[in-house]
Amino acid sequence: MDLVRELEPLLLAAVRVTVFLVLAPPFSHGAIPGPVKAMLGVAIAFALSPALPAASLTTGAFLGQLLSEALIGGGLGVLVALVFGAVQSAGQLIDLFGGFQMGMAFNPMTLMSGGPLAQLYAFTATVLLFVSDGYQLVIGGLARTFDALPLGATLDLGALADTMTVALGQMFLAALQIAGPLIAVLFLADVGLGLLTRVAPALNAFALGFPLKILITLFLGTFALIALPRVISALAESALGRLAEATG
Repeated sequence: MDLVRELEPLLLAAVRVTVFLVLAPPFSHGAIPGPVKAMLGVAIAFALSPALPAASLTTGAFLGQLLSEALIGGGLGVLVALVFGAVQSAGQLIDLFGGFQMGMAFNPMTLMSGGPLAQLYAFTATVLLFVSDGYQLVIGGLARTFDALPLGATLDLGALADTMTVALGQMFLAALQIAGPLIAVLFLADVGLGLLTRVAPALNAFALGFPLKILITLFLGTFALIALPRVISALAESALGRLAEATG
């Protein structure tokens, strides 16, 4: 009986952590096998188990709490994914304005479609989260949710929806901040080519526009990649703030 009382909170915590890892970057990346995510979720639950209160629930109450913990982990995972989605959104904007959108393909690792720069930015963000220990901040934020939302607590769906709405707006804002300078340069290049066409129609300046925009995108896109480590650090801190707001 004592063993059951000790295992119940461990299983409940493992469900919340595992569902969170399946949805939240960088652990949601398809290169991480599902069994590894499950084992990592159980390991984190073991690390948290000393602080979890023992419980003795009926079968129906236990199944209900399992569903509640899965909902909490899923909601928090989607919230973190929204925050870090700014990087891939920035890459998609650059693909759109730079003419790379025709190279859109489905990435089975991220389960999303995007152009080459969107895929590159998403992959770079995943690598940087591991290299810069940003993943530790994400796990630390998840661990602190057990203080604000202990086992058996109910997630406030209204507060979660409000936080997701704010996070979605900030995702688009962050994407524009990352890709904005390059988009502005590409727009000015289009304006310049249009003016050149008006002055000398015989030059057919727009025929030169495609290679010119590709050259500008490849050249200036590297500067956006250089700035990504600072962007990822800021997004990790923003994700912690959003987790605190959703569980506060």
